[in-house]
This record gives sequence, C-alpha cells and structure tokens, in this order.
Amino acid sequence: MKTFKSIFEQYDWETIKSKIFKTTSREVEQSLAKTKRNLDDFLALISPAAQPYLEQMAQLSHELTKKRFGKTIQMYAPLYLSNECQNICTYCGFSLDNKIKRKTLTDSEIKLEVGALKKAGFDHVLLVTGEANYTVNINYFLNAIDVIKEQFSIISVEVQPLSTEDYERLHEAGVYSVLVYQETYHQEVYKQYHTKGKKSNFDYRLETPDRVGSAGIHKIGLGVLLGLEDWRTDSFFNALHLDYLQKTYWQTKYTVSFPRLRPAEGVIKPNFIMDDKDLAQLICAYRLWNEDLEISLSTREDEKFRNNIIPLGITSMSAGSKTNPGGYVVDPQSLEQFEISDERSSFEIASIISNSGYEPVWKDWDRTFSQKSN
Repeated sequence: MKTFKSIFEQYDWETIKSKIFKTTSREVEQSLAKTKRNLDDFLALISPAAQPYLEQMAQLSHELTKKRFGKTIQMYAPLYLSNECQNICTYCGFSLDNKIKRKTLTDSEIKLEVGALKKAGFDHVLLVTGEANYTVNINYFLNAIDVIKEQFSIISVEVQPLSTEDYERLHEAGVYSVLVYQETYHQEVYKQYHTKGKKSNFDYRLETPDRVGSAGIHKIGLGVLLGLEDWRTDSFFNALHLDYLQKTYWQTKYTVSFPRLRPAEGVIKPNFIMDDKDLAQLICAYRLWNEDLEISLSTREDEKFRNNIIPLGITSMSAGSKTNPGGYVVDPQSLEQFEISDERSSFEIASIISNSGYEPVWKDWDRTFSQKSN
C-alpha cells in the first residue's frame, strides 16, 4: 500500500528550508495575485519575504473564509480521559519520566465530566489521552465512546496511533474525526524529542493518517508542535502531507491546528520562537492555499490573539478547556498536559464571537445524518 512516506522521502528538509528563506518579494506578489494556489505558493506565503504583505494576506484570508464557511465558528472542548503514558517525550507533561500522579477516568467519572461540558453548552467533544497501550487502548476508547455517545453530536479523538482495523472500529462506534500530530517532520530532530516508547517510531506515526483515511473516518486533523523546529519548514511538510491526503482520500474532510509549545511539568523551552505575527501569517497562508481546509485554534493562545484572529481564517475554537483528566469536576488538581492561556468560559468566548459579527456554532452535524435508512 502506498503511503505518504513515499512522497515524504522525495523531499529534503534543508533544501526546502533554503527555498523558503530565498523566496523573493516578487514571488510572494505572484502568489498573492493568483486565484488558485499550490504548494509552491504556500511556501512563498510562509516565507520571511511575505511578512510585509500580512495585511493583504489577512484581507484575502477573511474574504475566502467568509465565502466558504460563512461567518461561523464551531465550538468544541477537549475531555482528557487519562494522563497515563508509556512514551518519554521531552515537551510533554505526561511524559513517562515525569514523577506525577497518574489518573484514568472511570465510567462514573467520565459521566461527571460530561455533565460539566453539557452545562457549558458543548455538543462537540474531543477525547484526549496519553499513549498507554496496555491500559488506555482501543477497548477503553470504545467503552468511553459508548458512555458518552448519546450526549454529543460530534465525537473526535486525539489518542495514540492505531491500526486501520481499530480506526474502523472507532468509525463504527461513532467517531467523527481523528487528530494526529507528527509534532515535527524533521526526522533526525524527532528522535531527540521522542526517546522512548512507541511514539519514537517516526515512520509509524507518519503513516497514521493513511490508516485513518483507509478506515473511512469523516475528518482528519493534522498539525505540528510549533517550537520544536523551524516553524516554516515544518509547516511546509504539514501542508505537503495534507495535500497528499486530500488527493488520496478525497471524500474525507481535513482540519489543521497550530499548537505552540506551552509550559508544562518537565518541559523544555522552545528551540524556535514563533511570535503572534508569525502565527497570523501561517493561518492566512493556509487559508490562501486551501479554501476548504478547516482551521482550529485552541486555548493555548492568549485572549488578545484569539479575539483578533477570529476574522482571519479560523473555523473552530475550543473554550474553557482543561488539559488534565478530571479537570472539569472530578480532579481539578491533577497534572495538566500543558498550561492553557485563555481561561475564559465557553459562554464568554461565544459572546466574543457574537460581538465580532460571527455566529458560535455548538452543533452542525448529527450522527443520524450518516445512518443508512432501513
């Protein structure tokens, strides 16, 4: 079976990085003048040469997003089920070498957390766990989905990479989307950040979206952890990955996220700093390259940035997030995976969205739509 690996191996990190930084203003202007853009245009739009054109990019991004998605922002919340993990990753609070209290939610605890999310208005939940294959595995996921599925119209998951067969089981159980981040596409540097555990297998993680696509999952989410490597080069490879997936699994929808490295227990400082203007440029570049791509922004970002970025291409936002298992009700003091920055409630965020002239969308999909009629 052909996978993204065969495409990835045709590209060299340093060659792409050099091309990005050698981009000229003329090349940026040529990309901006187009109505349909390709990966070469994306490369130009994330380059340093494109920075003076950010205002023009923002206006174009706003118009394209409004045309394709209207003035709506989907609302969602993460539900952390477990912080057990068998990997050692130098940037994660859940890393195996961190001496922390480990917790995995029981059915009754999951129900308590769900109750809090429903009171906060959510109908879209993202289930998140560490990567502990012996305890937090496919059987645990299926059970958790069974516990909560009557409460949410959309269930997404962000868990360890699984087999195609397991993704098929998740699909049958009602999972709408799967998020899996490569963290960094720099293969050598990847080894330095992932020193132990299944996650240290670069190729297995790289080919995970292929397995998700083969299983027929409705939507796939990609992204890189911004701060591990040069954000421009990493983002090009992320776009390359998305481009391949869209052409291969063309019936699937796609979303991209922009997690910037945040403080957490035992976490390294970012090796590469990405400021707010850089992130705004990247968001706009994705929108100008791909009109159909959903773009998500989490509570990792601060209030001011999230307020101002709403019109520039974002289609979904989390709110009131807790990044620890039981963080909403059961065990608020358990260790977070990372510190959030925007601590406003879901209703406060919804009000900000409304005051910006947009509509916060709590529900835009129902599983009954995908069920075959008898």
